[in-house]
Amino acid sequence: MINKVVAGAADAVADIPDGASLAVGGFGLCGIPVALIQALHEAGTTDLETISNNCGVDDWGLGVLLKDGRIRRTISSYVGENKEFARQFLAGELEVELTPQGTLAEKLRAGGAGIPAFYTTAGVGTQVSEGGLPRKYDDAGNVLVASEPKEVRRFHGTEYVLEESLTPDFALVHAWKGDRLGNLVYHATAMNFNPLCAMAGRITIAEVEELVEPGELDPQQIHTPGIFVQRVVAAPGVEKRIEKRTVSGGN
Repeated sequence: MINKVVAGAADAVADIPDGASLAVGGFGLCGIPVALIQALHEAGTTDLETISNNCGVDDWGLGVLLKDGRIRRTISSYVGENKEFARQFLAGELEVELTPQGTLAEKLRAGGAGIPAFYTTAGVGTQVSEGGLPRKYDDAGNVLVASEPKEVRRFHGTEYVLEESLTPDFALVHAWKGDRLGNLVYHATAMNFNPLCAMAGRITIAEVEELVEPGELDPQQIHTPGIFVQRVVAAPGVEKRIEKRTVSGGN
């Protein structure tokens, strides 16, 4: 039995090199690995390729790395809450691979399952399959890099596009509970993308709100088995922010 707990977030991300690819869990600001992202920022790591549902907001989550120019390229499905993201993309400072949300989820899941590629109907007949989707501009606003056409095949009368899976160098995830062996339990919406990222990463680092001993987690309630996780960091009391707060007005 391997004790996968490391002393702190800084130690957990210390060997992530410049230029690494990272899958980062969470949905919006829910379930994002705040402690690990902050530690990576403090380490000065740069030239990163990130894979995430979104790229945080201007001052939180992956947005902290983005603001300081640490992210070279990102694969995401939603990028609408970050003004700095839009500025960098349109100024030619950031390469962006926009991917349908379900396709992104399956790219990660399939990568973790050892499936190199799969067919899906999502994106057939659009620039997702036909190519030409802008990925990077130059500083004059011209398209410098565009997506390539993808293979399309017909199965049972329906067209499907071939999508390649993702197996990034590292995955950073946030869990509600975890034990010393790396078994993880997520809470509510934090289930989004965290289990998939944990599967896909060659080295998966998990921050957990509550660290427990082996045997304390109900085996039937474990979402990510420890076989997918290489490092565990206790992060009790980590700050959680609300992306958009809606308050009803009184009479």
